[in-house]
Amino acid sequence: MLKHPTLDQLHVLGLYGMAKAFAELAETDEAKGIDRNDWLALLLDREASLRRDKRLTARLRAAKLRQQASIEDVDYRAARGLDRALFQKLAEGQWIDARDNLALVGPSEPAS
Repeated sequence: MLKHPTLDQLHVLGLYGMAKAFAELAETDEAKGIDRNDWLALLLDREASLRRDKRLTARLRAAKLRQQASIEDVDYRAARGLDRALFQKLAEGQWIDARDNLALVGPSEPAS
């Protein structure tokens, strides 16, 4: 298999995730034992992952969030009545896949 023309063609087509995965797989000896269907699945998975990451990065940039916040930063010791198990379940996002609605009600800033 011609490695460089294939990589060039993947870049021309804008399949950067596949090109990176192709180059990494071509360098490893373990890849020689992989079936071509599995090889293609790995390439497609890497491309899909790269595109999801790019979309998320663009959305986060467009959102212009004022603070860097994460689920791990939530302080459950504060007297806000947060249920840790429910909060973690909501953070997993299964309610989005199930197309359920969510309403957050209450003050958004701590009382001073």
